[in-house]
Amino acid sequence: MKPINVGLLGIGTVGGGTFTVLSRNEAEITRRAGRPIRVTQVADKNLELANQITGGKAAVTDDAFAVVRNPEIDIVVELIGGCGIAKELVLKAIENGKHVVTANKALLAMHGNEIFAAAQKKGVMVAFEAAVAGGIPIIKALREGLTANRIQWIAGIINGTTNFILSEMRDKGLTFDVVLKEAQRLGYAEADPTFDVEGVDAAHKLTIMSAIAFGIPMQFDKAHIEGISKLEAADIKYAEQLGYRIKLLGITKRTPDGVELRVHPTLIPARRLIANVEGAMNAVLVQGDAVGATLYYGKGAGAEPTASAVIADLVDVTRMHTADPEHRVPHLAFQPDQMADLKVLPIGEVRTGYYLRMRVEDKPGVLADITRILADQQISIDAMIQREPAEDETQTEIIMLTHIVREKQVDEAMRLIEALPVVTGKIVRLRLEELS
Repeated sequence: MKPINVGLLGIGTVGGGTFTVLSRNEAEITRRAGRPIRVTQVADKNLELANQITGGKAAVTDDAFAVVRNPEIDIVVELIGGCGIAKELVLKAIENGKHVVTANKALLAMHGNEIFAAAQKKGVMVAFEAAVAGGIPIIKALREGLTANRIQWIAGIINGTTNFILSEMRDKGLTFDVVLKEAQRLGYAEADPTFDVEGVDAAHKLTIMSAIAFGIPMQFDKAHIEGISKLEAADIKYAEQLGYRIKLLGITKRTPDGVELRVHPTLIPARRLIANVEGAMNAVLVQGDAVGATLYYGKGAGAEPTASAVIADLVDVTRMHTADPEHRVPHLAFQPDQMADLKVLPIGEVRTGYYLRMRVEDKPGVLADITRILADQQISIDAMIQREPAEDETQTEIIMLTHIVREKQVDEAMRLIEALPVVTGKIVRLRLEELS
């Protein structure tokens, strides 16, 4: 049977992995797809590297637009990244009637609505399993495996860099800055780690999962995003004492008021499986009404894990290549005319538990003043630690865990507590999820 011809845009880490795995497992992939899948043209600015990896098995060019214009190419794989030239290339490929496979989470989170509409109009597929959690097939699970379920919430460790940093901070008691330098030395963190450590990368991925889970448009601009750069080792230690671990979680929930879409450091009970995901690994916990909780775990990055997801998409597109566009799996799981218009809640309307750490004067009545303010805001305390001050200290730290409450109530309580003359500095506030 005639092979499916693939044009590969970018042959860096993931592109190289894709070419290698396709070549190595060609017979197995052909048996599954029903016809051979071959990379016949590669575009990359580094022609020497491209020629070295392809070994003469594919035509090489430094003009990516030549690939998307090539009438012989059936599927374009976009592995360039970013939202500039990548967006132009994807839209041009669609316009030329080509299916697209991409690992570009930023592009989809920010421009997915436009891209999917263009693909729908042209009758082509856009596949993006590799855009979220590397080799973990979470997109397929959400879009197809859990299709009988009303998905209630998703909580994911979806950035390996931050999970590595938090694991090291907890294990070794080191500060964020020290562990970040080590992560950069080991290649887990980029020279400019901002997208990872400030939660932006995780928010891109969460936006995509939320859209598929709830059948809503991509709304990255409405996500609440906090990273881990300000997280202190002391809070990791106190969380441990209280039976919790801190992870950077992407959380999206369906509530009666709307959809929560948030990324931030989160306390999770240490007994939960997801709390024990260490190092650079990823994990996504999905709660469905019929199936209950399901956990997806594995490598969230790397050449071959991500290539695994890219090739899975290539096989899917190959199988459905000649199918009636009306009978393919919709890009965002729900039929395009059945998308929901659910409100994404501002962070002040989110309801969750909270960890509060405050430094106070070691005087009688301080705790009573603080608990009175919390009670006035209808905030109840679930657990508390009051550190015993040393003999020469006049201040101490109080750590509290609250029951579930609306965030704007906590904001107001913090404002009033910080105004007390016996409270020193700012209160440290972290969110807490039981994930039960």
